[in-house]
Amino acid sequence: MDKETLKKSLFQTIDSLKDKVIKVRRDIHKHPELSGHEEHTKYLVKGILEFEGLQIKEFSDHYGLIADIVVDKKKPFVAIRADMDALPIEEQTKKPYASEVKGVMHACGHDAHTAIAVGAAIACNTHKDKLPGNIRFIFQPSEESNQGGSEELIRDGALENVKAIFGLHVYPYLMTGQIGYKYGVMMASADTFTIEIFGKSAHGARPHEGVDAILTAAMCVNSLNHIISRRIDPLHPAVISLGTIEGGKAPNVICDHVKLTGTVRTVNEQVRNKIPKMMEESIKGITHSMGAEYNFSYEFGQPELINDDKMVDVIVQEAKKIIGEKNVIDLQDPVMGGEDFSRYLQIVPGAFFRLGICNPKKGTCVSQHNPHFDVDEDALPIGMKILSAAAIEVM
Repeated sequence: MDKETLKKSLFQTIDSLKDKVIKVRRDIHKHPELSGHEEHTKYLVKGILEFEGLQIKEFSDHYGLIADIVVDKKKPFVAIRADMDALPIEEQTKKPYASEVKGVMHACGHDAHTAIAVGAAIACNTHKDKLPGNIRFIFQPSEESNQGGSEELIRDGALENVKAIFGLHVYPYLMTGQIGYKYGVMMASADTFTIEIFGKSAHGARPHEGVDAILTAAMCVNSLNHIISRRIDPLHPAVISLGTIEGGKAPNVICDHVKLTGTVRTVNEQVRNKIPKMMEESIKGITHSMGAEYNFSYEFGQPELINDDKMVDVIVQEAKKIIGEKNVIDLQDPVMGGEDFSRYLQIVPGAFFRLGICNPKKGTCVSQHNPHFDVDEDALPIGMKILSAAAIEVM
């Protein structure tokens, strides 16, 4: 059977699986789990795919899962990856499948990613005897954590004998029935930092007897924001954002300790490596001038997500056949969000794309990480078809 005939038959199977995939997505959505705690999700996926006859590999120190369809042990794999973790957000959608776990919600769409991969795995396995090569489905925990779960799975052999990898992310800024692609750098690196300022307590009426950690911290915040506007080439986008600030015990006491945390995003590795030094130079200069001391720690997280151009070509080619050329959108500019799919792309060629889920009638155009976020489930078969077709084409 030629590839196009195989894909056509595969797509019919995917269409027939839509209700089952929606049921899987809603089960996962009802039972969201934070990074490192994806036990229910893992065993739900394992039970379904084990029943379908896929070869399952699980691990003792995390909830990641690998499911293989092997048609020829001499051939390499094409991999499809889905992330499984949720976010610490209280859901407010009031949908019948809303989260049943207080303070935890699938507000980023990883429930949809996992359901799409499950559906694609079932469909591909249904046509196993016609596949020209092997497919690996990687179900990954902890994408929302700073270090990400991809590193653990890579360590545990997820990319062994893999020649290419594909992934997707639902995207409320594109309509259902559209996808977005990007050549080269698609997403930013994602680092975190902590700053502690140590001053000296004094009475609020006698500030000259103390060292004001709050004032010092405020000056540091102001200086850090100037790094982007005055020390970084404006042609290389970068972001330094302070997310938390804690300090002080009473309104009439000069504060002696402030802790700040934040994130740095870049799409240029050289800029990324310069920023920690620039930050510490600013912090050191200000604290010294104020008579304070500091502690600065910087943690490198996910690298930039850099797509392989040839693999993007495959996604674009297959998507145009499935949803039409006008619905395959060149995103052109990278976004400053991070994604640990980037680590897979450092090892094997692959591509990551955006799956449109915006449907105003269904209320699914809300941004990610929002308590009202939801997914238009009509997009699920589209994701399944594009991922499966791309995998077959690369074989």
